[in-house]
Amino acid sequence: MDRRVGFKAAWLGALLVVPQILLVFVFFYWPAGGALYWAFTLEQPWGGGNTFVGLDNFKAVLGDVAYWESIVMSLVFAFGATALSMGLGLLFALFCDRQLRGHKWYQTALVWPYAVAAPAAGVAFRFLFAPEAGVFAALNKIYPGLWDPYQLGWQAMVMVILAYSWKYVAYSFLFFLAGLQAIPRSMIEASAMDGAGPLRRMWDLQIPLLAPTFFFLVVINLTDSFVDSFGIIDMTTHGGPSRATNLMVYKIYFDGFRGLDYSGAATQSVLLMALVMLLTAVQFRWMERRVHYK
Repeated sequence: MDRRVGFKAAWLGALLVVPQILLVFVFFYWPAGGALYWAFTLEQPWGGGNTFVGLDNFKAVLGDVAYWESIVMSLVFAFGATALSMGLGLLFALFCDRQLRGHKWYQTALVWPYAVAAPAAGVAFRFLFAPEAGVFAALNKIYPGLWDPYQLGWQAMVMVILAYSWKYVAYSFLFFLAGLQAIPRSMIEASAMDGAGPLRRMWDLQIPLLAPTFFFLVVINLTDSFVDSFGIIDMTTHGGPSRATNLMVYKIYFDGFRGLDYSGAATQSVLLMALVMLLTAVQFRWMERRVHYK
């Protein structure tokens, strides 16, 4: 039965929607419109008006080698963090879904990191992975120079991917667990009676039925990793060493607030928004056709 909530007065429904519309306008459409306008103008760093320059800002940004490096680094970070957070989220969800001893405690503990602010997570991992303290200091005494994310770019990328995944694995865990618990127990029991072991049931039954959840999480995680990684980067590597973790979102901040290149930063924001929209469209076109909702 299709049940809908209705209002006797149309103005009441409109009144309830207005706050959300205002929030979207103030915090998305207004800034996005401003960035789009600045992308076609040359903004003075200390005020004094602007000058229309057409596509000159886009030519300058796309002709910058550092910008293309940031795109590559962002793609590596996005796919690495998405794969790790979703993989761990699925593993933990499968563990908790089996209702092993202590599964309630694990459910609660795994959700906590998602409540931690990204800068706080960045600071924590900066100390945990510091080459001069803790476990890594002991390893460096045995093998000098083995671990130093502030000198070796690939180690810095590994550190920020781990920090980001630690925080966002809880998000994937919650959705995977909800998807697993939505699978009828009768199907699991029937599969077990047919002789399928836990791994066989997981591969042939549970994971295929989680296809809609996989699709949703891939889209959300990839999008978030492009636009929500600033706090981790700013508190750990500051885009270094040698621009190895200079992701697109951090480069926008650095060029705009440190370099005072407002027009260049606005142009990069527009290009980042276009890239995220393109990746999302590709995922919907390529992945959704392979997803079965029933």
